Amino acid sequence: MYVLTLYIAKEVLKGSLVALLLLLTLFNLFTFSDEIKDISAGYGLKQIIYYIALTSPGVLYELVPASALLGSLFILGAMGNNRELIAMRAAGLSVFGIIRAVMVAGVVLVFLSLLIGEFVAPVTQRMAQMVRVVAQNQQIQMNTKYGLWLREGKRFINVRQVLDDGHLADVSIYEIDPLQHLLKMQHADQALFIGDQQWRLEHIQESDISTQQMQARSLDSALWQSSIAPNLLKIVAVTPNNLSLYDLAGYVSYLKQNHQESHTFELAFWGRIVNPLVTLIMLLLSAPFVIGVKRGVSVGERMMIGIVIGMSFNIIDKIVGHLGLIYNLNPPLIALMPSLIVLTLAVVAVMRLQE
Repeated sequence: MYVLTLYIAKEVLKGSLVALLLLLTLFNLFTFSDEIKDISAGYGLKQIIYYIALTSPGVLYELVPASALLGSLFILGAMGNNRELIAMRAAGLSVFGIIRAVMVAGVVLVFLSLLIGEFVAPVTQRMAQMVRVVAQNQQIQMNTKYGLWLREGKRFINVRQVLDDGHLADVSIYEIDPLQHLLKMQHADQALFIGDQQWRLEHIQESDISTQQMQARSLDSALWQSSIAPNLLKIVAVTPNNLSLYDLAGYVSYLKQNHQESHTFELAFWGRIVNPLVTLIMLLLSAPFVIGVKRGVSVGERMMIGIVIGMSFNIIDKIVGHLGLIYNLNPPLIALMPSLIVLTLAVVAVMRLQE
């Protein structure tokens, strides 16, 4: 039985990886067609290809559950049509033995996706974001996990947080002279955009620096003239896609400590935890559609089944997620609910195979 289990696991794994490669290619073609519309002098074909290459790990991580479903449907379907499953069951391999072999492949896929999702995708997502934005706007110098640096003439601006309304929090402004010496430093708790390239800084700590002396003072508010617009800052703000699970947990804690809205990042955090479970559920769900369906069903029909299941799950997941954000519902429950519903259906379908 060990040999049969290993054989099924290897074939399902190969089929899932092929499906993953095909889906990734398809999604990258769609991304390329979208990005080519924004081509400009600074953002050319080279930057677009580089951007797509850097976003691929993140897309790949998101596609693993759908690829697992399609790959397992294709491989198990082919085994069913070739009477391999019948021979295996005649040799003593039970339905649960087949499902166990499929789950072994799922564990490998989950392990690979976790490596990519936690250690590769967050880094490349930030790099891709910067490649795109820097090519289109030379003001941005560097984006970090918890903020970004911008340059405007002789001033360097560090923004630690971009709020949902476009206002800024924890802003530091450094002004230098032509010899690169620091002349002035400002730190504001908040910066509110009031229009006409003007911001109002609030709760300011200001220091004037020279070779003779340093003067410090506090101000309640002051106007800041800047060409940096809120929409530019929101483009390069911290997003769930460019944070690992560990960083998401830290960022949620940071937002709560500063009494900021954290619901979006909490939902992303729990969604990242649930993602491996979704892959295993998709594999579990594929078994009844192969073992319980009559032999002779074409590859196209099996692929259509997988596409319908995958799209339905994705639509339900998005709807539930948006409802959770709108009504401020419990993030763990919202992240788990679609998966638990599909898991229940899969378990019922598997149990019916034994009847």
